Amino acid sequence: IKVCGGFGIINFDQAKRLADAGLSRDNHNLETSAKHFKNIVTKHDYQSRIDTVKAAKKAGLGLCTGGIFGIGENDSDRIDMALQIRELGVETVNMNFLSPIKGTPLGDTAVMRPREILRLVSLYRFILPMADIKVAGGRAMNLRDLQSWIFYAGATSIISGNYLTTAGRAVDEDVRMIEDLGLEAEIN
Repeated sequence: IKVCGGFGIINFDQAKRLADAGLSRDNHNLETSAKHFKNIVTKHDYQSRIDTVKAAKKAGLGLCTGGIFGIGENDSDRIDMALQIRELGVETVNMNFLSPIKGTPLGDTAVMRPREILRLVSLYRFILPMADIKVAGGRAMNLRDLQSWIFYAGATSIISGNYLTTAGRAVDEDVRMIEDLGLEAEIN
């Protein structure tokens, strides 16, 4: 069993203990670009996120690092984050898309347009040609009927089922979508 986990901000000693205990991969997202980060997160700084990814890598853990889109960032922020992810040597890149929830700070934000997401997946595939591009949170809400197109745009995997704070699609629907495309579903 490959065990993946997300532990927030950790240092090298903590990452090493997790690796020694059998953790395979640390999931730690950058969220956005360094420039835009302060507009979204106020409890810690961007460098602490970078340091955590570097500590996990140094400890021998695989990296699952990406961010969330549709949070007020611009194209430069999106490119900057992709370049930072490439510099860090991340193997798996999570691409999450905001699912606005009323009453939250970004609750009135419009969902992203499907073609904008497909363009973004293609951009990340171009910048990160060797990475596993994983489309995750917000996929169903933002892509709607164009979900299957992510694989043509360059995605290599998805997270199926429910996410941390929002509902996703049923796993059997995603497996059927993948098979309809003539692809093989590998369930991990």
